[in-house]
Amino acid sequence: MITASKLKSVDFYRKIPRDLTEASVSGAGLSIIAALSMMFLFGMELNNYLATSTSTSVIVDKSSDGDFLRIDFNISFPALSCEFASVDVSDVLGTNRLNITKTVRKFSIDSHLRPIGSEFHSGPVATYIKHDVEVDEESTEGSVSLSSSNFDKYTHQYPILVVNFFAPWCYWSQRLKPSWEKAAKTIRERYDPEMDGRILLGKVDCTQEGDLCRRNHIQGYPSIRIFRKGTDVRTDHGHHDHESYYGDRDTDSLVKTMENLVASMPSESRKLALEDKSNATGEHAKRPAPSSGGCRIEGYVRVKKVPGNLIISARSDAHSFDASQMNMSHVIHHLSFGRRILPRVMSDVKRLIPHVGISHDRLNGRSFINNRDLGENVTIEHYLQIVKTEVITRKRYKLIEEYEYTAHSSLAQSLHIPVVKFHLELSPMQVLITENQKSFSHFITNVCAIIGGVFTVAGILDAILHNTLRIMKKVEIGKNF
Repeated sequence: MITASKLKSVDFYRKIPRDLTEASVSGAGLSIIAALSMMFLFGMELNNYLATSTSTSVIVDKSSDGDFLRIDFNISFPALSCEFASVDVSDVLGTNRLNITKTVRKFSIDSHLRPIGSEFHSGPVATYIKHDVEVDEESTEGSVSLSSSNFDKYTHQYPILVVNFFAPWCYWSQRLKPSWEKAAKTIRERYDPEMDGRILLGKVDCTQEGDLCRRNHIQGYPSIRIFRKGTDVRTDHGHHDHESYYGDRDTDSLVKTMENLVASMPSESRKLALEDKSNATGEHAKRPAPSSGGCRIEGYVRVKKVPGNLIISARSDAHSFDASQMNMSHVIHHLSFGRRILPRVMSDVKRLIPHVGISHDRLNGRSFINNRDLGENVTIEHYLQIVKTEVITRKRYKLIEEYEYTAHSSLAQSLHIPVVKFHLELSPMQVLITENQKSFSHFITNVCAIIGGVFTVAGILDAILHNTLRIMKKVEIGKNF
């Protein structure tokens, strides 16, 4: 049976009677310093335990969001009309998607980037526009030549004025000219401008009347505009409703369109009935014209995760563009890749890892303006290198998945129609940021080490100080005797 005396023999912490101990001022000072040191080091260790610690690694991209990447954008073009603005996507695998409209919205804007009116709807795009096959070179001109000096006069005089804005060098303008003059002659005979006065067909040479064409936001040739003025708006300073015609350009279709315009004048109900019955001259052939020369394009597209291009330009299969007059200056309000990240989520992540998200929308708010210093035909290109970043918590939960990118931009002259081109190059690697697991047992071990270490070091210092003082006293006593 183990007795109390035997048990006491294994005591590691044997006590010294208080009568055999000696307190000193130096010992008290060291004790206070040791206690403060323990508290300070404990606080540092606790702060380190509670702080977020991460490790960063680069691995092969193992995306969970499939083979496609979403691109969100909001870009304003002060000098590109919504009428012809087109968003295209291409890549090295042969993908070539032109004029994407399903996920893209357009808004007419003024020179100060302010929206004008509601959303601009391009409407269905005709795959083929019919022209007259036989061209009569000796046909007489039936339309009226308009200029800056007489344009307002005619728009105020006739309830319906249909104008062909053209350029003599334009292939499509040349194909339209014979049928336009024939249609104008036919309409003049049926609705005499002097006797009837309900409709008139005119034409404007944009190479001669540049200011007039710019005033009407003409960017593609030929552009057929319909200016309406009914009796109910005659007192409104001659204000006109503005429409564009996108239908067939053969003589019969043009004449039928003009007759429908005249027939629609008496009442709105009759107008709708006639438009519903027409084919080539139906609702798809006439749409509201852009109310300004600028356009804000917003929306998203999905592209394959391979090198490719996002291109914004003026595009039409039945119009020509004067490249020397096109200005692709733009302001990028937003450009990001991947799933949309809520601002609240991004701010929470940045509090934990400040450097994450810095390049998520690097081009936001940037302006790229062509002041004509480089001359004409200036294409603006952006070279983007995109890297995916994932943040994983200590519980293996994916906190955020985002794409960051670097951007280098340049302005260069081109032989073709100026465009804005985003060159996209996705990295095959991804950055993986993982929150490190903190061990509580490691924290307790460190705390014990701090307490024991400080206590031991303080004891050693106290012993050295105490012995030094005792020796000095003995030496002093020896000198006195």
